[in-house]
Amino acid sequence: MKAKIKPRINLEGRTALETVIPLSTPFVLFVDPATICNFRCMFCPTGDRKLIKSTGRWQGRMNFDLYKKIIDDLHQFDLPLKVLRLYKDGEPLLNKHLPEMISYAKQSGRVNYIDTTTNGYLLTPETTLRLLEAGLDRINISVDGLSDKQFMEFTRTKVNFDKFVENIRFFYDNRRGCEVCIKTPGDLLSDEDKKRFFDIFGDISDRIFIENVAPCWPEFDVEERTGVTITEGIYKNPVIDVRTCPYIFYSISVNSDGTVSLCFLDWARKLLIGDVRKQSLRDIWSGNALFAHQLAHLQGRRKEIDFCATCGQLSHGLPDNIDAYAEELAAKLLASRTSATPD
Repeated sequence: MKAKIKPRINLEGRTALETVIPLSTPFVLFVDPATICNFRCMFCPTGDRKLIKSTGRWQGRMNFDLYKKIIDDLHQFDLPLKVLRLYKDGEPLLNKHLPEMISYAKQSGRVNYIDTTTNGYLLTPETTLRLLEAGLDRINISVDGLSDKQFMEFTRTKVNFDKFVENIRFFYDNRRGCEVCIKTPGDLLSDEDKKRFFDIFGDISDRIFIENVAPCWPEFDVEERTGVTITEGIYKNPVIDVRTCPYIFYSISVNSDGTVSLCFLDWARKLLIGDVRKQSLRDIWSGNALFAHQLAHLQGRRKEIDFCATCGQLSHGLPDNIDAYAEELAAKLLASRTSATPD
């Protein structure tokens, strides 16, 4: 097998957040090319179209002019982004401008690295070549089944599995410097299926991993929906109790309509902190709405915020833990502001 068995997140060489908070420039920016998805996966809120409709969440593709405004806003920050993540709630390949989005960000000189996460269904050879030509640095492909039948069961979508594999092979063979990472939800597979997963994809990926289903989405009971009993973290890590979310200190997320969420898990739009159609990204990053949430977390008040209170990402998928430094960081955060009054 050519691929390394390794999670899609980088656990080594991470910056010690307690040494850099507060950041004048976010490390990571999520931008959602499309809030819609062609799959209806049982383990994802976006897959439940009735549920999404009940939230009133705008459904559609990001306008390219709006996207260019977001990238242009990056020039106001002191430093370039470490990572631009072109995904959040939907399927990025549903936006026909995805290659142009990658290219525009690369040419801006304000983004060091670009990745995306996709279900891979729309990854045709033509699309592959456009993505690679644009300069994509990494693609995370979610394999949500190992046969036509399993795809229908898990994603409620008709998929030609052989063609799906062929398209991923084409991407891998033409990948240039783009890293290909492939993952699958192991809780839904038999031991035989897991072996097949490595056999099929181990030689057409650079990094491969069998993840666990995890209760990451707030107010979305993935155990009830999948029938899986969760005992481990996403990356087979132990489940721990965490008070402070580290993500909100180094990243923010722009939804497809231009609204900005505190967190990439804000599927129901309950944690909005701004709107890039009306504000600059820098003003949102340094604004009172984000500051108020950061301070609440550092002061041990995360569970007073309804949506944050039920987040399983912290307990089941956390790569960073700043709980031990919360009091110290709260003092630094307050000292960095001329006013601590939230919006």
